[in-house]
Amino acid sequence: MNIKDVKNLSLLILNEITQYKAGDEEFHPYDMAEQLIDLRQADEKEYLKVIKKIPHELLADVLTEMPDFIHEEISELLSSRKLADITSKMDSDDAADFIQNVSESSEDVAQNILDNIDHEDRKEIEELIAYDENVAGAYMQKELFWATLDETIGDSIDRLKQLKDNDEVDHIFHVQIVNQKHKYICSIGLEEVIIMDYKKTYRDIFEAEEKEYIKTCVNHKTDINEVVDIVSKYNISSLPVVDDYGRLIGRITSDDIYDIIEERATEQIYNLAGVDDDAEQDENLFEIGKHRAMWLGVNLITAIAASIVISFFDATIQSMVALAVLLPIVASMGGNAGTQTLTVTVRQMALGDIEKEDAKRTIYKEVILSLANGAIFAFVVGIIAYLWFDIPLLGVVIALSMIINLFSAGFFGSVIPLWLQKNNIDPAIGSTVLLTTVTDVVGFFSFLGLATWILL
Repeated sequence: MNIKDVKNLSLLILNEITQYKAGDEEFHPYDMAEQLIDLRQADEKEYLKVIKKIPHELLADVLTEMPDFIHEEISELLSSRKLADITSKMDSDDAADFIQNVSESSEDVAQNILDNIDHEDRKEIEELIAYDENVAGAYMQKELFWATLDETIGDSIDRLKQLKDNDEVDHIFHVQIVNQKHKYICSIGLEEVIIMDYKKTYRDIFEAEEKEYIKTCVNHKTDINEVVDIVSKYNISSLPVVDDYGRLIGRITSDDIYDIIEERATEQIYNLAGVDDDAEQDENLFEIGKHRAMWLGVNLITAIAASIVISFFDATIQSMVALAVLLPIVASMGGNAGTQTLTVTVRQMALGDIEKEDAKRTIYKEVILSLANGAIFAFVVGIIAYLWFDIPLLGVVIALSMIINLFSAGFFGSVIPLWLQKNNIDPAIGSTVLLTTVTDVVGFFSFLGLATWILL
């Protein structure tokens, strides 16, 4: 990006800031976040100037759309008081995430920010931070709209208007009904509330109607994977969270669930490729290279294992050069077939489509598919090998090897991730390296072993 482009981008962001101050914003915070990231990459000094001109309320929304490493970096650019003011304008779940990200860079700065936030907000943030990262409580926000059974519909609507005017809540889709002890009863969509008789209480509505309202909620200690399943299966826009006594304490919104789904899908793809998703977000090229090198080192060891198998048949290869020409075909077909099986199995496990009782059925299905493909491509490759080298038995050897290798690819491509999961290991981590080793070793050994036995 040249100097002119940098200036134009800077002016664009400043113009959006002016629009925001005038109450005439026509952009989404995500758009400004993307623009700021581009500006930061092109000119850090200009980026810093622009950051300092963004109103705190707007910056709070923009920061929630930016990567974690930006949160760590921003703590070095602004004072603790300014950061505290920005944090206080975020939703409680976003504020907790921001504080945790800042603490990764400096725990002292994170604590200074908390010390400068008013007592009630600080208490909420500290409560959210205290949760384990894999439970519902870590992802909930405290801002929600609730009403008691004996409150009139009209009074609750007036209270919602006041909460909205004070910017205390946003993205409200339901009113959460609680009893006098604040125990959760059910949720009612706002589109239903607005057509109710405003003079009646919620208790009157329940007693007069036999209609069932949404009663789905989760305990604050529920595993986040279960929460994701509930939201995905029942298409819920907002899921109430209760404590161990059934009292309403927060909600998890669908946008947070979508973020979790995206993060986990990204993590799976990276892990299958032997890449650390956290390291890839690091700006330090050395750290990225170090994590990639670790998996490349493991891959080197497995490649040596496959090479050792080939070395056992060096005399066979020397006596028939055609075998060396055909070896890559055996390895490539086995590797690709195994990757197909592995990817499908890992993804279905992540989505919860494969449970323990489904393991045998999954293995059986993948083996049948691999054998079917093995038979088809064994015939094709056998014919090609025969026509290419005019050695009929060579075609038979590579055809048999292809069937054996694709069988092992289907079997181990499904067994490896299932075995890893059974031993409480993430199936996406290391599966590819293990599978590649198996298909290479089996492929080379079967092909060269059969060639030694049949051809020589």
